[in-house]
Amino acid sequence: MATRRHFLKISAAAGLAPAVVSAQGRARVVVIGGGFGGATAARTLKATQPLLDVTLVEPNPVYTSCPFSNSVLASLREIGQQQFRYDGIKAAGVTVAETSATAVDAEAKTVTLVDGSRLPYDRLVMSPGIDFTWNAIQGYDEAATEKMPHAWKAGAQTVLLRRQLQAMDDGGLVVLSSPANPFRCPPGPYERASLIAYWLKIWKPKSKLLLLDSKDAFSKQRLFQNGWAELYPGMIEWVPLSQGGKVTAVDPATLTLTTEFGSHKAAVANVIPPQKAGAIAVQAGVADRTGWCPVEPVAFESTLRPNIHILGDAAIMGGMPKSAFAANAQAKVCAAAIVKLLAGEKPQDPIVINTCYSLLAADYGISIAGVYRPDGRQLTDIPGAGGASPLEAVGGLRGQEALYASSWFRTITAETFG
Repeated sequence: MATRRHFLKISAAAGLAPAVVSAQGRARVVVIGGGFGGATAARTLKATQPLLDVTLVEPNPVYTSCPFSNSVLASLREIGQQQFRYDGIKAAGVTVAETSATAVDAEAKTVTLVDGSRLPYDRLVMSPGIDFTWNAIQGYDEAATEKMPHAWKAGAQTVLLRRQLQAMDDGGLVVLSSPANPFRCPPGPYERASLIAYWLKIWKPKSKLLLLDSKDAFSKQRLFQNGWAELYPGMIEWVPLSQGGKVTAVDPATLTLTTEFGSHKAAVANVIPPQKAGAIAVQAGVADRTGWCPVEPVAFESTLRPNIHILGDAAIMGGMPKSAFAANAQAKVCAAAIVKLLAGEKPQDPIVINTCYSLLAADYGISIAGVYRPDGRQLTDIPGAGGASPLEAVGGLRGQEALYASSWFRTITAETFG
């Protein structure tokens, strides 16, 4: 067995600063959550500094991707095409613990697993995703999701909602409710409405979709609404907050959704409830009263607990939205910053990019991009650095963007999971 002195020599030769080496031999980074944020952080950490001891804690052997899961509802993809294993991450040298984290002790710097064992860390990365705020809508709890699926965590709920659509009689009313900000994937409900309408137009053309919204405005609104008028005239009705769009109660037994302005009985009801950071974030003490996790904008370290970094949907990232692309980009920045911090160096201020594609049909795509940098205590949008698809498209641009969306998905999943 190599002595500590010998290990330090090897570390120096490999470019690993002595400060990165802990008393146990190597600096240890534990990553909780194997989605686009956590998996990317684990791989990037190991690739950037191979001598780090990196452990990814993720209970599911297969990850089911939310991006492109709306295409499953439209029968453009199968759920199996959304699923990815962690073999590539293991091959990259990351230890994958296929179990759940039940507790984080920020003072002792340990993560407790289901079996009671503890993983010590020098730095902890948390990418816990979202949980739902049950009963924020009267009558909507976990049991109600079997009648009124949310399908906002891809997998069984996605399959259930698809089956309900397929079983619905032609001429039925699909009702989709969208929550107030913030929530995972702001354009997601509107892409979902589009792709459900795409499927209805082919298979159940007498049917309609009612979109009840807890907001008066939404991401890429004019692009979506122009597309709806072009592709699905008279099929999609959007009801904003000010016109009675906020759902206050549901009755799963009768598939009825109630707003301040009246009630709507659905043939299929898709209720997307309000959200918050995953439960482990609350237990760890990194979530504030909003239910989300405040972070500083350089290394995404928690402002509530030292040595813990939060990525992706769970984090408050200022102007940067909650998306898979954002989580992936944040993970790369965070990994580079952690390597610097473990070496006793100051991380550089990052420039972080987010791009979001949405499909309105199999061959009709739109997009929006933003570029962000630290400004005080948060990330802010760099004016003029981003942009969106033009409102007037020529030369098959919408079809090209649909192809770009597919290419993006193949690239990000290959990069993340191998």
